[in-house]
Amino acid sequence: MTTTGAGAEVPSAVDGVEPGAESVVVTDHDRGIHGYHQQKDEHLKRLRRIEGQIRGLQRMVDEDVYCIDILTQVSASTKALQSFALQLLEEHLRHCVADAALKGGAEVDAKVEEATKAIGRLLRT
Repeated sequence: MTTTGAGAEVPSAVDGVEPGAESVVVTDHDRGIHGYHQQKDEHLKRLRRIEGQIRGLQRMVDEDVYCIDILTQVSASTKALQSFALQLLEEHLRHCVADAALKGGAEVDAKVEEATKAIGRLLRT
């Protein structure tokens, strides 16, 4: 409390928070920083490698390579994408869901539901 010149007490701002204002948690997610941000270069490198595998598939078809050899390469490309997806999902859980947990409320439920649906889509592939 702060005392005015007239002797009246009024609430004072503490640490830049106005009196009576709710405490607001600002997270990286609020700032537009996603869970994969710190590994962005690594992720882009992996995706370029996968892109190269897909181009290799196109070349194999164009060159009439034996179908089983193409299927082997399809399997390797699929596994690489699945591995990338799992890493991204883990980062989402550690970052976005954890940020929502800090805030509490309905945001947590929404992020968990969103992650659950993403897992369901991954399992269908």
